[in-house]
Amino acid sequence: MELFIFVVLGVCVGSFLNVLILRLPLGKSVAFPASYCPKCKNPLKWYHNIPIFSWLFLRGKCAFCDQKISFQYPLIELLSGLIFLLAFLKSQNMFDAFIIAIVFSLLLALSAIDLKYKAVPDNLSIPALLLAPLSGNFLTNVESALLLAGGFALLRIIISWIIKKEAMGEADIIIAGVIGGILGVKLGLSAIYIAALICLPVFFVVSKRGYELPFIPFLSIGLFVTWCFETEILRFLGMIYE
Repeated sequence: MELFIFVVLGVCVGSFLNVLILRLPLGKSVAFPASYCPKCKNPLKWYHNIPIFSWLFLRGKCAFCDQKISFQYPLIELLSGLIFLLAFLKSQNMFDAFIIAIVFSLLLALSAIDLKYKAVPDNLSIPALLLAPLSGNFLTNVESALLLAGGFALLRIIISWIIKKEAMGEADIIIAGVIGGILGVKLGLSAIYIAALICLPVFFVVSKRGYELPFIPFLSIGLFVTWCFETEILRFLGMIYE
């Protein structure tokens, strides 16, 4: 069962995520044309499209032009497979597991697009926001999503007023809502704190090179880490409150 979830669901979804990452920011159709080499434009055979394995067998090179194939392809497929596997191992029922896996997969694609193109397509972020409250208590999750999204929107207004320029993107507010919809307010704040902790050292390194660091990948990592270790984090928070 675990192998089926990892390969048939997770890795195959990851293969489709690569299509979204490559084509959506460029305004291309995700259905047509069929997969092709971005370098030589030759259409790929079906055996060139087997997730992970084709990249390994081809040694990371195109079968036609021998140009290197980005390591992004097997990495996204592998991460998607792990996301689905962890979701089904950790969640108490199949429906919640599927919703969680899809939301994290969308965040994975959004993070890759944000890092590469500094763009966050609404047709990925909005579905993630709408799906997030469906796992668990729907009404409570919707309330938490609205609270965190509203808090981020208020924070954006205040900081932007102080520094006299836009402090964060609108997409960050949507992802804050996703975090609230999955984790609730208490754990959601912990996820944002963890995201900031991870982001700060990276920011200091890349800011010297003039690189504008996107925050959505770090919010996604903070959400995933908190979701994976929510019991331990709640125990730690309980110790602090006591």
